[in-house]
Amino acid sequence: MTGTTGTTGTPLRVALIGYGLAGSVFHAPLIATTEGLALDTIVTSNPERQEQARAEFGDGVSFAATPEELWARADELDLIVIASPNKTHVPLATAALKAGLPVVVDKPLAGTAAEARELAALAEERGLLLSVFQNRRWDNDFLTLRKLLDEGELGDVWRFESRFERWRPQPKGGWRESGDPAEIGGLLYDLGSHLVDQALVLFGPAASVYAETDVRRPGAQTDDDTFIAITHTNGVRSHLYVSATTAQLGPRFRVLGSAAGYVKHGLDPQEADLREGRRPDATAEWGVEPESLWGRVGSGESPLTGGGRPEPTLPGAYPAYYAAIAAALRDGAPNPVTAQEAAAALDVLEAARRSATEGTVVSL
Repeated sequence: MTGTTGTTGTPLRVALIGYGLAGSVFHAPLIATTEGLALDTIVTSNPERQEQARAEFGDGVSFAATPEELWARADELDLIVIASPNKTHVPLATAALKAGLPVVVDKPLAGTAAEARELAALAEERGLLLSVFQNRRWDNDFLTLRKLLDEGELGDVWRFESRFERWRPQPKGGWRESGDPAEIGGLLYDLGSHLVDQALVLFGPAASVYAETDVRRPGAQTDDDTFIAITHTNGVRSHLYVSATTAQLGPRFRVLGSAAGYVKHGLDPQEADLREGRRPDATAEWGVEPESLWGRVGSGESPLTGGGRPEPTLPGAYPAYYAAIAAALRDGAPNPVTAQEAAAALDVLEAARRSATEGTVVSL
Protein backbone atom coordinates (compact mmCIF):
# COMPACT_ATOMS: atom_id res chain seq x y z
CA MET A 1 0.00 0.00 0.00
CA THR A 2 1.23 3.43 -0.82
CA GLY A 3 -0.30 6.85 -0.87
CA THR A 4 0.52 10.34 -1.95
CA THR A 5 4.24 10.95 -1.75
CA GLY A 6 6.24 14.11 -1.98
CA THR A 7 8.58 14.84 -4.83
CA THR A 8 11.75 12.79 -4.62
CA GLY A 9 14.03 14.47 -2.11
CA THR A 10 11.20 16.58 -0.69
CA PRO A 11 10.08 15.67 2.83
CA LEU A 12 6.62 14.17 3.17
CA ARG A 13 4.27 16.69 4.79
CA VAL A 14 2.66 15.33 7.96
CA ALA A 15 -0.40 16.65 9.80
CA LEU A 16 -0.78 15.60 13.43
CA ILE A 17 -4.26 15.52 14.98
CA GLY A 18 -4.04 15.95 18.74
CA TYR A 19 -1.33 17.44 20.94
CA GLY A 20 -1.97 15.85 24.31
CA LEU A 21 0.29 13.19 25.81
CA ALA A 22 0.51 11.01 22.71
CA GLY A 23 0.88 13.86 20.24
CA SER A 24 3.34 16.02 22.15
CA VAL A 25 5.52 13.36 23.79
CA PHE A 26 5.64 10.63 21.15
CA HIS A 27 4.44 11.58 17.68
CA ALA A 28 5.54 15.17 17.14
CA PRO A 29 9.17 14.68 18.29
CA LEU A 30 9.56 11.43 16.36
CA ILE A 31 8.02 12.85 13.17
CA ALA A 32 10.13 16.01 13.36
CA THR A 33 13.37 14.05 13.78
CA THR A 34 12.72 11.47 11.04
CA GLU A 35 14.56 12.00 7.77
CA GLY A 36 12.11 12.36 4.93
CA LEU A 37 9.23 13.62 7.10
CA ALA A 38 8.26 17.21 7.93
CA LEU A 39 5.81 18.17 10.68
CA ASP A 40 3.60 20.53 8.69
CA THR A 41 0.40 21.06 10.71
CA ILE A 42 -0.82 20.33 14.23
CA VAL A 43 -4.55 20.18 14.92
CA THR A 44 -5.28 21.63 18.35
CA SER A 45 -7.53 24.49 19.38
CA ASN A 46 -5.82 24.80 22.77
CA PRO A 47 -3.74 28.03 22.83
CA GLU A 48 -1.35 26.68 25.48
CA ARG A 49 -0.64 23.57 23.42
CA GLN A 50 -0.10 25.71 20.34
CA GLU A 51 2.46 27.77 22.23
CA GLN A 52 4.14 24.61 23.51
CA ALA A 53 4.45 23.27 19.97
CA ARG A 54 5.60 26.60 18.56
CA ALA A 55 8.32 26.81 21.20
CA GLU A 56 9.70 23.42 20.14
CA PHE A 57 9.16 23.43 16.38
CA GLY A 58 9.28 27.13 15.52
CA ASP A 59 7.44 28.85 12.71
CA GLY A 60 7.81 25.86 10.39
CA VAL A 61 4.67 24.29 11.84
CA SER A 62 1.17 25.65 11.29
CA PHE A 63 -1.99 25.03 13.28
CA ALA A 64 -5.56 24.05 12.55
CA ALA A 65 -8.48 24.20 14.95
CA THR A 66 -10.35 21.24 13.47
CA PRO A 67 -9.51 18.13 11.41
CA GLU A 68 -11.94 19.31 8.72
CA GLU A 69 -9.44 22.03 7.81
CA LEU A 70 -7.03 19.24 6.76
CA TRP A 71 -9.47 17.53 4.40
CA ALA A 72 -9.95 20.87 2.61
CA ARG A 73 -6.22 20.97 1.79
CA ALA A 74 -5.60 17.25 1.33
CA ASP A 75 -3.53 17.87 -1.80
CA GLU A 76 -0.99 19.78 0.33
CA LEU A 77 -0.41 16.87 2.73
CA ASP A 78 1.13 13.40 2.48
CA LEU A 79 0.23 11.75 5.81
CA ILE A 80 -2.27 12.15 8.64
CA VAL A 81 -1.29 11.03 12.15
CA ILE A 82 -4.16 10.58 14.62
CA ALA A 83 -3.16 11.02 18.26
CA SER A 84 -6.50 12.24 19.59
CA PRO A 85 -8.73 10.44 22.17
CA ASN A 86 -9.58 6.81 21.42
CA LYS A 87 -13.24 7.41 20.54
CA THR A 88 -12.19 9.67 17.64
CA HIS A 89 -9.83 7.18 15.97
CA VAL A 90 -12.34 5.46 13.69
CA PRO A 91 -14.23 8.55 12.45
CA LEU A 92 -11.03 10.53 11.88
CA ALA A 93 -9.23 7.67 10.13
CA THR A 94 -12.28 7.12 7.95
CA ALA A 95 -12.43 10.79 6.99
CA ALA A 96 -8.70 10.92 6.22
CA LEU A 97 -8.82 7.84 4.02
CA LYS A 98 -11.86 9.17 2.16
CA ALA A 99 -9.92 12.40 1.61
CA GLY A 100 -7.24 10.31 -0.10
CA LEU A 101 -4.63 10.53 2.65
CA PRO A 102 -2.48 7.76 4.21
CA VAL A 103 -2.99 7.42 7.96
CA VAL A 104 -1.11 6.49 11.12
CA VAL A 105 -3.38 5.90 14.13
CA ASP A 106 -2.26 5.64 17.73
CA LYS A 107 -3.29 2.44 19.47
CA PRO A 108 -5.92 1.17 19.91
CA LEU A 109 -6.92 1.56 16.27
CA ALA A 110 -10.60 1.08 17.14
CA GLY A 111 -12.95 -0.04 19.86
CA THR A 112 -13.73 -3.34 18.11
CA ALA A 113 -11.99 -5.71 15.75
CA ALA A 114 -14.88 -5.32 13.29
CA GLU A 115 -14.30 -1.56 13.07
CA ALA A 116 -10.57 -2.15 12.59
CA ARG A 117 -11.26 -4.54 9.71
CA GLU A 118 -13.67 -2.06 8.12
CA LEU A 119 -10.92 0.57 8.21
CA ALA A 120 -8.45 -1.93 6.74
CA ALA A 121 -10.88 -2.66 3.91
CA LEU A 122 -11.37 1.05 3.20
CA ALA A 123 -7.61 1.62 3.07
CA GLU A 124 -7.21 -1.36 0.75
CA GLU A 125 -10.00 -0.10 -1.49
CA ARG A 126 -8.40 3.34 -1.70
CA GLY A 127 -4.86 1.98 -2.10
CA LEU A 128 -3.67 3.91 0.94
CA LEU A 129 -1.38 3.13 3.85
CA LEU A 130 -3.11 2.56 7.20
CA SER A 131 -0.68 1.88 10.03
CA VAL A 132 -0.98 1.62 13.83
CA PHE A 133 1.52 3.19 16.22
CA GLN A 134 2.53 0.19 18.32
CA ASN A 135 5.76 1.79 19.51
CA ARG A 136 6.40 -0.86 22.18
CA ARG A 137 7.56 -3.24 19.43
CA TRP A 138 10.68 -1.04 19.50
CA ASP A 139 11.22 -1.12 23.26
CA ASN A 140 14.73 -2.16 24.28
CA ASP A 141 13.62 -5.21 26.28
CA PHE A 142 11.29 -6.44 23.52
CA LEU A 143 14.03 -6.16 20.89
CA THR A 144 16.39 -8.04 23.21
CA LEU A 145 13.85 -10.81 23.82
CA ARG A 146 13.24 -11.19 20.09
CA LYS A 147 16.99 -11.61 19.60
CA LEU A 148 17.14 -14.29 22.31
CA LEU A 149 14.23 -16.15 20.74
CA ASP A 150 15.69 -15.89 17.24
CA GLU A 151 18.96 -17.35 18.52
CA GLY A 152 17.22 -20.18 20.39
CA GLU A 153 18.75 -19.16 23.73
CA LEU A 154 15.68 -20.13 25.75
CA GLY A 155 14.76 -23.32 23.93
CA ASP A 156 11.04 -23.87 23.48
CA VAL A 157 9.17 -21.12 25.31
CA TRP A 158 6.51 -22.41 27.69
CA ARG A 159 5.34 -19.26 29.47
CA PHE A 160 5.65 -15.56 28.71
CA GLU A 161 4.99 -13.15 31.57
CA SER A 162 4.76 -9.46 30.71
CA ARG A 163 3.85 -6.53 32.94
CA PHE A 164 3.05 -2.86 32.73
CA GLU A 165 2.53 -2.13 36.41
CA ARG A 166 2.35 1.23 38.14
CA TRP A 167 1.57 2.60 41.58
CA ARG A 168 -1.01 5.35 41.16
CA PRO A 169 -3.36 5.00 44.14
CA GLN A 170 -5.28 8.16 43.20
CA PRO A 171 -7.14 8.29 39.86
CA LYS A 172 -6.03 11.16 37.62
CA GLY A 173 -9.34 11.51 35.81
CA GLY A 174 -9.71 12.36 32.13
CA TRP A 175 -11.07 10.25 29.29
CA ARG A 176 -8.55 7.44 29.82
CA GLU A 177 -10.14 6.72 33.21
CA SER A 178 -13.74 7.40 32.20
CA GLY A 179 -16.37 4.76 32.80
CA ASP A 180 -18.22 5.72 29.61
CA PRO A 181 -17.78 2.77 27.19
CA ALA A 182 -17.78 5.22 24.26
CA GLU A 183 -14.45 6.64 25.49
CA ILE A 184 -12.69 3.23 25.13
CA GLY A 185 -10.80 3.95 28.34
CA GLY A 186 -9.34 1.68 31.02
CA LEU A 187 -6.09 -0.22 31.21
CA LEU A 188 -7.30 -3.21 29.19
CA TYR A 189 -7.42 -1.13 26.00
CA ASP A 190 -4.62 1.27 26.99
CA LEU A 191 -1.59 -0.65 28.24
CA GLY A 192 -3.24 -3.96 27.37
CA SER A 193 -3.08 -3.01 23.69
CA HIS A 194 0.73 -3.00 23.94
CA LEU A 195 1.11 -6.25 25.85
CA VAL A 196 -1.31 -8.20 23.67
CA ASP A 197 0.35 -6.89 20.50
CA GLN A 198 3.78 -7.92 21.80
CA ALA A 199 2.55 -11.39 22.75
CA LEU A 200 1.01 -11.98 19.32
CA VAL A 201 4.14 -10.74 17.53
CA LEU A 202 6.33 -13.07 19.58
CA PHE A 203 4.20 -16.21 19.77
CA GLY A 204 1.53 -16.00 17.09
CA PRO A 205 -2.26 -16.25 17.09
CA ALA A 206 -4.36 -16.77 20.20
CA ALA A 207 -6.49 -19.90 20.60
CA SER A 208 -8.20 -18.90 23.84
CA VAL A 209 -8.34 -16.03 26.33
CA TYR A 210 -9.10 -15.75 30.04
CA ALA A 211 -9.11 -12.43 31.88
CA GLU A 212 -9.78 -10.79 35.24
CA THR A 213 -10.50 -7.05 35.39
CA ASP A 214 -11.04 -5.06 38.56
CA VAL A 215 -11.78 -1.50 39.57
CA ARG A 216 -9.70 -1.15 42.74
CA ARG A 217 -9.28 2.54 43.57
CA PRO A 218 -11.94 4.62 45.30
CA GLY A 219 -13.54 6.88 42.73
CA ALA A 220 -12.17 4.91 39.76
CA GLN A 221 -14.69 4.29 36.97
CA THR A 222 -12.98 1.72 34.78
CA ASP A 223 -10.53 -1.17 35.04
CA ASP A 224 -7.29 -0.29 36.80
CA ASP A 225 -6.03 -3.80 37.63
CA THR A 226 -6.27 -6.39 34.87
CA PHE A 227 -4.83 -9.83 34.10
CA ILE A 228 -5.01 -11.55 30.70
CA ALA A 229 -4.04 -15.16 29.99
CA ILE A 230 -3.60 -16.15 26.34
CA THR A 231 -3.11 -19.69 25.13
CA HIS A 232 -1.48 -19.40 21.72
CA THR A 233 -2.18 -21.89 18.95
CA ASN A 234 1.42 -23.15 19.29
CA GLY A 235 0.90 -23.95 22.99
CA VAL A 236 2.78 -21.01 24.51
CA ARG A 237 0.92 -19.38 27.42
CA SER A 238 1.15 -15.61 27.83
CA HIS A 239 0.32 -14.10 31.23
CA LEU A 240 -0.13 -10.33 30.90
CA TYR A 241 -0.58 -7.87 33.76
CA VAL A 242 -1.62 -4.21 33.51
CA SER A 243 -2.19 -2.30 36.72
CA ALA A 244 -2.22 1.12 38.33
CA THR A 245 -2.47 -0.41 41.80
CA THR A 246 0.76 -2.38 42.17
CA ALA A 247 2.61 -1.35 45.32
CA GLN A 248 5.58 -3.60 44.50
CA LEU A 249 6.42 -3.88 40.81
CA GLY A 250 7.21 -7.23 39.25
CA PRO A 251 9.66 -7.87 36.39
CA ARG A 252 8.81 -6.32 33.06
CA PHE A 253 9.44 -9.72 31.42
CA ARG A 254 9.82 -13.25 32.79
CA VAL A 255 10.11 -15.72 29.93
CA LEU A 256 10.47 -19.41 30.74
CA GLY A 257 11.66 -21.96 28.21
CA SER A 258 12.91 -25.53 28.01
CA ALA A 259 16.56 -24.45 28.08
CA ALA A 260 16.63 -21.21 30.08
CA GLY A 261 14.66 -18.21 31.26
CA TYR A 262 15.02 -14.46 30.73
CA VAL A 263 14.08 -12.00 33.45
CA LYS A 264 14.13 -8.25 32.87
CA HIS A 265 13.20 -5.48 35.31
CA GLY A 266 12.64 -1.79 34.61
CA LEU A 267 11.16 0.17 31.72
CA ASP A 268 12.62 1.17 28.39
CA PRO A 269 14.08 4.71 28.82
CA GLN A 270 12.70 6.25 25.63
CA GLU A 271 9.36 7.51 26.99
CA ALA A 272 11.05 9.15 29.98
CA ASP A 273 13.64 10.75 27.69
CA LEU A 274 10.96 12.09 25.36
CA ARG A 275 9.01 13.49 28.31
CA GLU A 276 12.17 15.26 29.49
CA GLY A 277 12.63 16.89 26.09
CA ARG A 278 15.49 14.71 24.87
CA ARG A 279 15.41 13.96 21.16
CA PRO A 280 16.80 11.00 19.20
CA ASP A 281 18.58 13.16 16.64
CA ALA A 282 20.53 14.93 19.39
CA THR A 283 21.52 11.88 21.46
CA ALA A 284 24.14 9.44 20.20
CA GLU A 285 23.19 6.98 22.95
CA TRP A 286 19.44 7.03 22.23
CA GLY A 287 17.55 4.15 23.84
CA VAL A 288 20.60 2.84 25.72
CA GLU A 289 20.16 1.77 29.33
CA PRO A 290 22.84 1.23 32.04
CA GLU A 291 24.27 -2.23 32.63
CA SER A 292 22.65 -2.24 36.07
CA LEU A 293 19.26 -2.69 34.34
CA TRP A 294 20.27 -5.50 32.01
CA GLY A 295 18.20 -8.66 32.31
CA ARG A 296 19.61 -12.09 33.05
CA VAL A 297 19.47 -15.40 31.19
CA GLY A 298 19.88 -18.66 33.06
CA SER A 299 18.30 -21.64 34.73
CA GLY A 300 17.92 -23.11 38.19
CA GLU A 301 18.43 -19.99 40.30
CA SER A 302 16.85 -16.59 40.85
CA PRO A 303 18.43 -13.72 38.94
CA LEU A 304 18.15 -11.69 42.14
CA THR A 305 20.68 -13.97 43.83
CA GLY A 306 23.12 -13.99 40.94
CA GLY A 307 21.64 -16.77 38.84
CA GLY A 308 22.38 -16.76 35.13
CA ARG A 309 24.38 -14.29 33.08
CA PRO A 310 23.68 -10.65 32.32
CA GLU A 311 22.19 -10.13 28.86
CA PRO A 312 23.11 -6.79 27.29
CA THR A 313 19.92 -4.89 26.46
CA LEU A 314 19.72 -3.75 22.85
CA PRO A 315 19.06 -0.02 22.38
CA GLY A 316 15.41 0.95 22.08
CA ALA A 317 14.45 2.29 18.67
CA TYR A 318 11.19 4.25 18.51
CA PRO A 319 12.55 6.31 15.57
CA ALA A 320 12.52 3.11 13.50
CA TYR A 321 8.72 3.20 13.32
CA TYR A 322 8.46 6.53 11.50
CA ALA A 323 11.51 5.71 9.39
CA ALA A 324 9.57 2.64 8.23
CA ILE A 325 6.48 4.78 7.55
CA ALA A 326 8.56 7.14 5.39
CA ALA A 327 9.99 4.17 3.48
CA ALA A 328 6.52 2.66 3.00
CA LEU A 329 5.15 5.89 1.54
CA ARG A 330 8.20 6.80 -0.51
CA ASP A 331 9.42 3.40 -1.70
CA GLY A 332 6.57 0.97 -1.12
CA ALA A 333 8.40 -0.75 1.75
CA PRO A 334 6.34 -2.90 4.16
CA ASN A 335 3.88 -1.30 6.54
CA PRO A 336 5.52 -1.67 10.01
CA VAL A 337 2.21 -2.36 11.81
CA THR A 338 -0.85 -3.26 9.76
CA ALA A 339 -4.50 -2.71 10.59
CA GLN A 340 -5.07 -6.46 10.31
CA GLU A 341 -2.51 -7.03 13.06
CA ALA A 342 -4.31 -4.44 15.18
CA ALA A 343 -7.60 -6.22 14.53
CA ALA A 344 -6.13 -9.52 15.74
CA ALA A 345 -5.08 -7.82 18.98
CA LEU A 346 -8.57 -6.33 19.33
CA ASP A 347 -10.03 -9.83 18.95
CA VAL A 348 -8.05 -10.75 22.07
CA LEU A 349 -9.02 -7.57 23.96
CA GLU A 350 -12.70 -8.12 23.18
CA ALA A 351 -12.41 -11.74 24.29
CA ALA A 352 -10.69 -10.59 27.48
CA ARG A 353 -13.51 -8.19 28.27
CA ARG A 354 -16.09 -10.91 27.68
CA SER A 355 -14.10 -13.42 29.75
CA ALA A 356 -13.83 -11.03 32.69
CA THR A 357 -17.55 -10.24 32.53
CA GLU A 358 -18.73 -13.83 32.23
CA GLY A 359 -15.97 -15.58 34.21
CA THR A 360 -15.26 -17.96 31.33
CA VAL A 361 -12.47 -18.92 28.96
CA VAL A 362 -13.24 -17.55 25.48
CA SER A 363 -12.14 -19.49 22.41
CA LEU A 364 -11.11 -17.62 19.31
